[in-house]
Amino acid sequence: MNDVTQVGRACEKFMVEQNDLSGKTLFVSPHKSIIGKGVAAQLKVSSSAVNAAFVTEMLSQVEQGGGRRMLFAALPFDSNAKAYIQVPEQVMVLASPAADFAFDLVLPVKVDSVVSIPSEECYKSMVGHALDAIDAKSLNKVVLSRSLQISAQINVSNLIKQLLSSHAQGYKFAFHHEDSEGAMATLVGASPELLLSKNGVSVTSNPLAGSIPRCVDPEEDRRRAQNLLRSTKDLYEHELVVRSVAAALAPFCTQLSVPSRPSLLSTPTMWHLSTVVEGTLHDASTSSLSLAQALHPTPAVCGYPAEAARTFIQQHEGFDRNLFTGLVGWEDEFGDGEWAVTIRCSQVTDDKVTVYAGAGVVSGSEPERELRETQAKMRTMLNAMGLNEILEYSEEAYV
Repeated sequence: MNDVTQVGRACEKFMVEQNDLSGKTLFVSPHKSIIGKGVAAQLKVSSSAVNAAFVTEMLSQVEQGGGRRMLFAALPFDSNAKAYIQVPEQVMVLASPAADFAFDLVLPVKVDSVVSIPSEECYKSMVGHALDAIDAKSLNKVVLSRSLQISAQINVSNLIKQLLSSHAQGYKFAFHHEDSEGAMATLVGASPELLLSKNGVSVTSNPLAGSIPRCVDPEEDRRRAQNLLRSTKDLYEHELVVRSVAAALAPFCTQLSVPSRPSLLSTPTMWHLSTVVEGTLHDASTSSLSLAQALHPTPAVCGYPAEAARTFIQQHEGFDRNLFTGLVGWEDEFGDGEWAVTIRCSQVTDDKVTVYAGAGVVSGSEPERELRETQAKMRTMLNAMGLNEILEYSEEAYV
């Protein structure tokens, strides 16, 4: 039975603070919090096999105790890799995003080892190779990622609550799945980037591209933000993504609004160039997931042209992104839903956590700065786990 319950604000705070979230599926947007408990149905299938009919059939086979049927899903970066779909036994929809809940948590973590894949020097060398390819006109942009594999035991429930407490905006998520080695894992993150949301005929995407780490000094922080808005390199990188998103949505829409210039979006660790693209669909029955798949992967996580960038990534990164830079979110039986780009995230197992980050490389990029950008992005998850001292990070690198 798939039970969907609307919960009043008066009891939301108690429910989230007092509950162990480690066994629950969670998606928190600026508009609502959705928590799934138990598993009524789940599938692990090739991402390329997932479509609107597939989702409709899966939801139709689940008995409903009341309200609308809903499912959660996490799709990988690589369309040939496995996607994970879950229909919870119970779904609790909170009217507010739970962003102001205060958690006084201590996260004592003993770290046995830390391995960077690729190493920092190899990452800078990889950026150099990408710049050579861009100079040779075989690429306009490629997003290059790295991972930190940390041997440590992480309390997933506490980690989720830390992210809820420290990231008021954006999209927080926790998705339980079986990893590539057959072990149970949890994908946890606080993504600032909305790939797509759909409500009836209204559709929204908020691509982010072009970024710079924030600074604890307010004056320097403001200077960085304004420099980002004027950066020719970053504006070009952002334009590639916005153009791609608009082109992918246009066939589905009767009207599409695309601002001519980006605005600024901030997280606790980063400034981003941001453009909110809004449209009106031809057909309200078009599902949110099918729209998200039409966008994925955007140049914000892959590059441009997409096939050339994907090939470069496969040849040079040296690790499997899995669900990182994929999409994660929910959809209901009417096709409405929300899907975030799976960034600022980690995969947690019993004795290991893998933290991911990437940076977009275009003409004018500098290997050292791209490395520092990945470090700054990793701080989202490392700070939440109390592991912020793992990386040697220097704010002066951006002065």
